[in-house]
Amino acid sequence: MKLSVPRETAPEERRIAVSPDSIPRLLALGVSVQVERGAGEAAGFSDQALEAAGATLAADPKSCLEGSGVVCKVQPPNLDEVPLLPEGATLVSFLPTSASPQLLRALCGRHITAISFELIPRISRAQAMDALSSQASIGGYKAVLMGADRLAKIMPLQMTAAGTIPPSRVLVLGAGVAGLQAIATARRLGAVVEAYDVRPAVRDEVRSLGATFVELELEAQEGEGGYAREQSEEFLAKQRELIGQRVQQSDLVVTTAAIPGRPSPVLVTKEMVEGMRAGSVLVDLAAEGGGNCQLTIPGEEVVVNGVRIVGLRNLPAMVASTSSQMYARNVATVCAHLVKGGELSLDLSDEITNASCAIHAGEIRNELMREAALGGVGKS
Repeated sequence: MKLSVPRETAPEERRIAVSPDSIPRLLALGVSVQVERGAGEAAGFSDQALEAAGATLAADPKSCLEGSGVVCKVQPPNLDEVPLLPEGATLVSFLPTSASPQLLRALCGRHITAISFELIPRISRAQAMDALSSQASIGGYKAVLMGADRLAKIMPLQMTAAGTIPPSRVLVLGAGVAGLQAIATARRLGAVVEAYDVRPAVRDEVRSLGATFVELELEAQEGEGGYAREQSEEFLAKQRELIGQRVQQSDLVVTTAAIPGRPSPVLVTKEMVEGMRAGSVLVDLAAEGGGNCQLTIPGEEVVVNGVRIVGLRNLPAMVASTSSQMYARNVATVCAHLVKGGELSLDLSDEITNASCAIHAGEIRNELMREAALGGVGKS
């Protein structure tokens, strides 16, 4: 069976779905690996390095994809790429529940089996497949470096002959994978770090990284599966007051509350930003979903009353070599789960396969995607 990796076409996407390290793992499954020429250049993986690892190079997307049983990508294909996918092939990529109805129907029309990384269940058996977490970790790291670069002051405490320079104060909103990596990075740079999350269960993780956990003395806000539940009006009011105070005291604020396929919750209001000191920076990792800050403009950097708000998208792609290495390992693990003896073995009774298989046999299996596709019939 042929496994193909075409060049990514999404704007500013520098990652690739395989790496020189992952190709031998794929070959060990009994498949051949074909990569479009130039697909790894932006991530620092030359054609020669990929070929030396065992991949065959293809001159263009059509020849790369022709006859493929499995197609591995980072971003989902666009409408122009779908006709190039072999009918009945299996696609392994990010495919959010917010994907366009036109794309979902086009994939169904070619009887593509789509395995979505957004739908991989968060169970111990699937940890090595969790691309959302691997890429979020890179995003949290990059967000702090971007913020530090844009600050007009240094991060660590310094005691010099010219006097003592106090450390920068960093506030991280959300203590998931991205938030914890942001905390760790800011601490390594010498900042004083505070973190806030509505889930009290993450308190010990935050403190273990040397940060202060900011909490409200109200009812726990954790629902089923470790996710935050719907919050009471009393809690929301207290939350806004507490966050507002901490935001205004911080030099750098990193917001990380992104919800795949849904709009990002607003945590930092216009009034909070107006209370921040000039020269402060806010990096919004949830910009793709509209942003955690009311003044975030997705894809842009803006300055409001002297405060720089960074809403750039796809931070992992800015660290393309490392993020591709991590993503390629996630891809290889998923393929090892799906491929047996060199052939695709799709067992929908398996918990991981069943949950992550968004489309199969011309039907949309994920409920949110199915509702979007049906609701989008006839719409432009």
